[in-house]
Amino acid sequence: MNTIITIGRQYGSGGKEIGKKLSEHYGIPFYDKELLKIAAKESGICEEMFESFDEKPTTSFLYSLVMDPYALGYNAASFDMPLNQKVFLASFDAIKKVADEGPCIIVGRCADYALRDYDHCLNVFVHASMDFKKQRIHDQYDIPMDKVEETSIKMDKQRSGYYNYYTSRKWGDLRNYHLSIDTGFFGIDGAVDLIIRAVESSAK
Repeated sequence: MNTIITIGRQYGSGGKEIGKKLSEHYGIPFYDKELLKIAAKESGICEEMFESFDEKPTTSFLYSLVMDPYALGYNAASFDMPLNQKVFLASFDAIKKVADEGPCIIVGRCADYALRDYDHCLNVFVHASMDFKKQRIHDQYDIPMDKVEETSIKMDKQRSGYYNYYTSRKWGDLRNYHLSIDTGFFGIDGAVDLIIRAVESSAK
């Protein structure tokens, strides 16, 4: 198996669980928040900074700095890249580093975009209905049922904002993925089986 699998996912749809099961099946590394430690070590930026920016959209002020530094009195010679941009680029480097080391499973963090030029990379997006996600979110994160839907919407908004801003693509757009799976329909194990079959098909 020489495939790298990236998994974009809606909050509560089971992306992390699917990633871990695939990792166990193939005997290859699984990366989720582990990437933050690698990025921090390689870049010299403290890990807390990666956690604070992790899959969260940038503020409008930082956005304006990145998009139009001249408007805020900066010039190209003296302009220093904002911290959020440095953190993001270091995260990209960490994703490429683990991909260069061999087959692996990477969840979230725009990995499909970071590895867009890599061969043997299968990009998957996992989603589900709110009814399916509610119980999972409640059970896994101990969030009260009356707060689950609000939390889910908030988290997906953060993830989409982060992805859309840094990649110039649209989070969840089917054109960015080889495979899109509804875990509410197929279940977690069914999704794992579909991805395994997809890997086998792509290897032929």
